[in-house]
Amino acid sequence: MGLNIKDLAISSADFSDAGRLDDRFAYDKGNEQPVLEISGVPDGSVELAVICHDPDAPLADGFTHWTLYGIAPDTTTIPADGSIGRPGPNEFGETGYAGPQPPPGHGTHHYYFWVFALDRAVDGTPTRREFVDQYADAITEQNRVVATYSNS
Repeated sequence: MGLNIKDLAISSADFSDAGRLDDRFAYDKGNEQPVLEISGVPDGSVELAVICHDPDAPLADGFTHWTLYGIAPDTTTIPADGSIGRPGPNEFGETGYAGPQPPPGHGTHHYYFWVFALDRAVDGTPTRREFVDQYADAITEQNRVVATYSNS
C-alpha cells in the first residue's frame, strides 16, 4: 500500500493549528495532556501511533515530548487522562506525555503532534527515532497538527 496523505486527520479542541498552547500543557506548569481527535483512518490500518516532537529545540534531532503506540485504528479521541494506547519514552527520560519547556528567551517553538496509521503493529515502546527507522515502511498515512509555545 502506498503512502496516502489526504484522509487521515488530527486536531485538538485544546489548541488551534499553529496556535499557542496554554501554559497548563507546559511541562513545568501543569503538564496536562491535550485531547486529540483523529479521523479518516485508512481501511486496513492495524494500529495508530502518536508522536509529539519539537524540531526547534537546540539539539541535533530536536526534542521528543511524547510517544504513544498501540492505539486501536477505530479510536477517534485520545483523552487527556492517558487511558488510550501504550505510552513510550520522551526525551525527559520519562514515559508518556511531557509538555513544552523551551529554554527561556529561545523564541517560539513548534510542537508537531503527528498521527501515523500503520499496516503492522509496533512492538514495544521505541523512541521516536527508533520508530521512524523501524516502521517507516509500515506507515500508510500520516498527518499532523502544530502548536506553538515559548518561555519569555
